[in-house]
Amino acid sequence: MALSDRIPYQAIVDRPKLRLPDGKRVAVWVIVNVEEWRIENPMPRTVLPPPMGQPLLPDVPNWSWHEYGMRSGFWRQYQALVDRGIPASLAINGNVCASYPRVAGAALEAGWEFMGHGHLQGPMHRLDDQEGAIAKALDQIESFCGTRPRAWESPGLTETEETLDLLRKHGVEYVADWVIDDLPQDVATPFGRVTTLPYSVETNDIAVYALQGHRSDEFLTRGRDQFDRLYAEGATSPRVMAISVHPYITGVPHRIKYLEELLDYVGGHEGTQWMTASQLGDWYRTELTRVTGD
Repeated sequence: MALSDRIPYQAIVDRPKLRLPDGKRVAVWVIVNVEEWRIENPMPRTVLPPPMGQPLLPDVPNWSWHEYGMRSGFWRQYQALVDRGIPASLAINGNVCASYPRVAGAALEAGWEFMGHGHLQGPMHRLDDQEGAIAKALDQIESFCGTRPRAWESPGLTETEETLDLLRKHGVEYVADWVIDDLPQDVATPFGRVTTLPYSVETNDIAVYALQGHRSDEFLTRGRDQFDRLYAEGATSPRVMAISVHPYITGVPHRIKYLEELLDYVGGHEGTQWMTASQLGDWYRTELTRVTGD
């Protein structure tokens, strides 16, 4: 069976009519991605091309580009979210709990939900022991937080044919890799169902800046337009919007104000319901049961 065959097609206009608490229109979840890039390895992403096209290790400038986010950028994003009382979902490489405990500790103290995001940053396809890496990441986070993650976002949204099964086997219920809809959707595995959470590559700062090279204000413009349409549609049936950020991208001085302005714009609508990953998944499952009995 092709992996895509496990995600049955459903038209948004045919989905059951769900309800958000207090008549809200849009569930919005903010994902802060914190990762460990090892300086001895090729960088997962680069901002400067290698001299004469020949990759060099250690890659000091591109490693430093990311490291700036963990040292400075994260704290701008952290303050923006904490000051506004917005519950965030922290997509975290498991080893970050050991290598950047100051970052992980601040998120834990703020009450953010920890999502698995691999052990170290790199595609799932490159792992020699995918199951072992998944278990290790979840164990590291559980040891640090005291609770096992219920949600997961694969590095780079990468999956193999067995990833969903292995995630569910190790206790993950909600996965953010499938950017297929504006509502969650269930996927069957031999270990029980996994629910996909609406994520985004369009309102993700990696796509806007690192890949597409837009001006600093594009994140605000695109995010506002995305929210406006979902908010209008949410008058008849709720929608979900994801805002996904990385400390080394929107945490820099010339971009942080646009993230802050987007949070203020979204939060300024009374029909907005802020949620974390598991809150979103639990809401969907409860509402689906209410409407369909499934």
